[in-house]
Amino acid sequence: MPAKPSTWPALRRRALMGAVSVSLLCAGLPAAAADDGRPDLSRFYDQKVAWGPCEGLQMPQDLECGKVTVPLDYARPEAGTLDLALARYRASGDRRGSVVLNFGGPGGAGVTELAYSGKEFMDLTDTYDVVSFDPRGVGRSSPVSCGGSYATAGDDTDDVLRDPRDMLSRLKRAADACAEHSGPVLPHIGTVNASRDLDVIRQALGDKKLNYLGFSYGTRLGAVYAAQFPDRVGRLALDGVDTLTAPLTEQGIAGARGQQTALEDFLDWCVEDIACPFGQDARTAREEVLRLVRSLDQDPLPTDFGYEFTGQDLVGAIGQALYSRELWPMLERALASLVEDGDTRRIEAFVTGGYSVPGVPGVPGVPGVPGVPGIPGAGERPDAERPRETGPETDGGLTDEEDIPLDNLAAALMAINCADDPDRPTADQVTRDLGRLRAAYEQASPVFGRYRLTEVLLCYGRPRGTDYIRDEVKDVDTPKLLLVGTRGDPATPYRWTVETAERLGSSAVVLDNRADGHTGYGSSKCVHRKVDDFLRYGSLPANGSSCGAEERQ
Repeated sequence: MPAKPSTWPALRRRALMGAVSVSLLCAGLPAAAADDGRPDLSRFYDQKVAWGPCEGLQMPQDLECGKVTVPLDYARPEAGTLDLALARYRASGDRRGSVVLNFGGPGGAGVTELAYSGKEFMDLTDTYDVVSFDPRGVGRSSPVSCGGSYATAGDDTDDVLRDPRDMLSRLKRAADACAEHSGPVLPHIGTVNASRDLDVIRQALGDKKLNYLGFSYGTRLGAVYAAQFPDRVGRLALDGVDTLTAPLTEQGIAGARGQQTALEDFLDWCVEDIACPFGQDARTAREEVLRLVRSLDQDPLPTDFGYEFTGQDLVGAIGQALYSRELWPMLERALASLVEDGDTRRIEAFVTGGYSVPGVPGVPGVPGVPGVPGIPGAGERPDAERPRETGPETDGGLTDEEDIPLDNLAAALMAINCADDPDRPTADQVTRDLGRLRAAYEQASPVFGRYRLTEVLLCYGRPRGTDYIRDEVKDVDTPKLLLVGTRGDPATPYRWTVETAERLGSSAVVLDNRADGHTGYGSSKCVHRKVDDFLRYGSLPANGSSCGAEERQ
């Protein structure tokens, strides 16, 4: 989930497909080979990171870059390797190790995001090196792609309901295209393997325990790590807590409902301004938004980038902007340009192809897209000689910044979500249930329902995902974990925080952020302070304690 509206060219908001052949190793294997024949991972756990300057657009001078090498397949480490891109801000005070950040997604490139928003985490450098990484399949770390092959279930909903098998055929062809363009990493993508990669990173950083701050999807990754490696957990903070049990269909309904509420809050705010393009009555404004979406679906607008801007593109852009109140004035101006002048350029700035947001102050929203002018990227490997990494040989090296596919964020989002979800309804089941699902989604949100239904159908044609997260990530035996839930979060409902805390067991401590927006660290001084106090000093708030909405930054 991360991206920052800016002047960079917008990517078309389409969910993409990929075929994922899931081959995930069960958790908790030791690094070295055991007498019972478990694979020898010692060469990966023996490596150290060689840090050096980052190069690329607008890369901060004090940001350092490096890499680690991990096995492509943890069950068969001799079958191939890939490199993961890393970045860090070094500790400025008495260093007690590293804290690793994951900004969400799935599909967000951590190196880019740390370069863009690292200043918001500078208090942590009093104690830690602040580190982030591009997970496997993301950014410079063997990025997946669908080669520009797009398929949606919602371009013509009535036709889809009359002939859903044609839609399923298109989805299967698109999934095949993703498999063709993504390379050998695709069958080994997903959170279970990303968690194992995180443990290799921990060791390469020289830390005995993992200290971690995860936002949105990053909370799923943190929870899986706690289940796989409970004895290596240090201080883990999870903000904007993801579900561990809900199937994608239920997640989509919850997301549509949350986004509808956020849209209505935005419109209530907008109509107080004379410049609101939908007038000064909230009920009329809601009707006008829906009318605009339907109009653009029927008669799309041409764009400067060669594609037509549809109503569903508009829905995706609005959804991105609703992650934070700080973006509302920009969204209002963008919608005014669209409604009054037919100008799509401002609203396109919100279109990123994926979503989830760390909600860092002032820029909650979207992760930077490497390789696009005007946005900080991971940077090419410096030409100057750098310290030699102490690690295994690699055959899946870092991808140059300019070679990262423009659809990587969306392709990775769908590939990882599908790899993490074991449900794969048959064509007969989809055909039977599609009408019911459409009604449920449209009831949850007349604006976002169709769009979210499209997304949850995109796992069709992909191999079945892992059962591990749903079945095994529970009752963790770890030190205390801090879970932050925001009452008005449009993407990760507060009830998911409560449910996940109950599932993780007595280790989980809940902080109730009585505010709105996606995640709390970037929008609440109270949340920011309590998370930092936990990570820096081990100081935990009381379970169930709260931060008030008045404490927004």
